[in-house]
Amino acid sequence: MRNWLLPEFIEDVMPAEAGRIECLRRQLLDLFKVHGYQYVMPPTLEYVESLITGTGSKLDTATFKVVDQLTGRMMGLRADTTPQAARIDAHMLNHQGIARLCYAGTVLQTTPSGLARTREPFQVGAELFGHASVESDVEIQRLMIKALQAIGLDKLHVDFSHVGLFESLIEAGAIDAALEEALYGALLSKDKTLVADLAHGLDKTIQQALIDLTDLNGDVSVLVRAQAILPPLPNIQKALHELTVVADKLNHLNVQIGFDLSELRGYHYHSGLVFAAYAQSYSGPLALGGRYDEVGVAFGRARPATGFSLDLRGVVTALNAATLAKGILAPQGDDVTLQAAIEALRDMGEIVIQALPNDQTDLSELNCDRALEQQNGEWQVVSISNSKFN
Repeated sequence: MRNWLLPEFIEDVMPAEAGRIECLRRQLLDLFKVHGYQYVMPPTLEYVESLITGTGSKLDTATFKVVDQLTGRMMGLRADTTPQAARIDAHMLNHQGIARLCYAGTVLQTTPSGLARTREPFQVGAELFGHASVESDVEIQRLMIKALQAIGLDKLHVDFSHVGLFESLIEAGAIDAALEEALYGALLSKDKTLVADLAHGLDKTIQQALIDLTDLNGDVSVLVRAQAILPPLPNIQKALHELTVVADKLNHLNVQIGFDLSELRGYHYHSGLVFAAYAQSYSGPLALGGRYDEVGVAFGRARPATGFSLDLRGVVTALNAATLAKGILAPQGDDVTLQAAIEALRDMGEIVIQALPNDQTDLSELNCDRALEQQNGEWQVVSISNSKFN
């Protein structure tokens, strides 16, 4: 047995990629900080009820579970940090007004997903609690766009939908849970024929509206079409209004905005606007988010909430291959002027590696392209090809 092998879809993160992830993690947390989002560090492990209550079956099946040897209770390794942020808002902070929280850390999932195809994504996100209107949704969406642009992604495309559209049709048609679940799956897979078959026998207006959802995708003109053909139910009008506000407020951010009104990702979890960000040449969503006002109910304190998260490891994997920053190789010795020169370079952000006695390490392994040498009584940085180390 090769005891150095790791489980499938579990991998070490090597220096170049790890360095890139850590650099971007700090950059994103600084971005969140200046927007007023406070950093929290929830535990990796907690009782399973608080991790999955109110989030639907998908998160339940994605969660690794273990038995607590101290209490005998079932515990879970977090598969998503958002429920933990909701718990912190509800019981640890207990703010009466708006709370803004952010986080960055590893989550563990039973099956791989996303760009990196790993069971150990590095999740970074921001959540806003205590504000129910579309303006807080827009704040989160703007922050997500800024975060992706800060990472170095351009030509972004953000798709929007609203679970209130489907919910309104389900309620108006008095559709039972089994048929609701079947229609949800058919809409998610954009299977217009199956939607029509499942909706057969329903009120004609509801039936046609469910079928129409499969065709309502494209640019902002989709909202005009939806207004014309969907039933004028109050919650449908509210959902279309919120989508129109989003289109208006984000149209100046140098991103392409699209709408797919049959997109119901997270339907059992979200309660309003949902969105996903994409970029040219990258398959799959780079970030996901939406409103989830109902999750706090599970913690005994219902609070409106909206947020987004991204897998930073997946995003880095999708970007061009990360490369290690090149360093400066310094000679061994305790000379005061040498140590002062080394520290001055490090204070400037340079990587400086000082040689050790009898160090036979290959220069390529040290990843240095320059050297620190004394010339005319002063320490100078020179190309390593022109140095005594070469």
